[in-house]
Amino acid sequence: MENKQIKRHTINDIIEILGDTPQHEGLHIHTSKNKFKEIPLAYPFRSDNYAILLVVSGRLKLQLNILKHEVQKNEIIVIVPNTFTHILEMSSELEVIGISFTMDFLIKNAFNKTEIDTLNFLIAKNTVKLVLNKEELRIFKTITNLLQEKMNVTFYYKNEIILHTFNLLMYELATIYKKEINTYKTSLSRDEELTLRFFRILEDNFKNERTVQFYANILCVTSGHLSKVLKKISGKTASKLIDEVVIIEARILLGNSSLTIAQIADQLQFSDQSFFGKYFKKNTGISPTAYRKSLV
Repeated sequence: MENKQIKRHTINDIIEILGDTPQHEGLHIHTSKNKFKEIPLAYPFRSDNYAILLVVSGRLKLQLNILKHEVQKNEIIVIVPNTFTHILEMSSELEVIGISFTMDFLIKNAFNKTEIDTLNFLIAKNTVKLVLNKEELRIFKTITNLLQEKMNVTFYYKNEIILHTFNLLMYELATIYKKEINTYKTSLSRDEELTLRFFRILEDNFKNERTVQFYANILCVTSGHLSKVLKKISGKTASKLIDEVVIIEARILLGNSSLTIAQIADQLQFSDQSFFGKYFKKNTGISPTAYRKSLV
């Protein structure tokens, strides 16, 4: 894994990087038509907002946490807040529609706590990727265009219309997700299902548990079988995947200058700073102190 700084961005940071003008508090739509000659965010980052990306043409390859995804024409990928995100490749003909919004916007202005429970595609543990058919694509574009148009002008009941239009878009996506997840569940092989369960458990336990045996025990398989399946499906062994997610979190914490290395070691549940230092250097080739200095 490359030792690049993992930056933290707010929704306003990303709007500025994309060269856009803010449209609505906590909500933004970006339409890119072959706009960029190079990747605008070519480094790993985490953002505090949701991002729903539709590839209209071309393709986009990105890493989300420890897995790589390729998004092609008429496909949508959902990125939840605080996901490690690294855009790896984008085709020259890439056209993408991106909808970014904060959790604060979602809860305070759009959905109440009861309604948000129905939007599983926004709270799913695994990365959600949807494939839109011709009619679904038409509806998505129509609502998105209307939403973007309403955010860029001043008129009576502007906020109310924006919120109801946004809610309509979310429910359209929820409908597509509901349809696809039922098909997805029935089409998973046993190895794919085991891999998915491993990633869910890893996300919840990586700070406390770093042994393959722990995850194998929960999944009721041997450690050897688990690693064999993960290698087959993801290309990496269980121990490698565990190390990668721990190192990603460590690099993010090291980017926070208010935390001492001892405090970071404690947050990641290492017995002491020395053990954390050895672990970090083994997996990155550089000490935590040297990594932190390289960020300046």
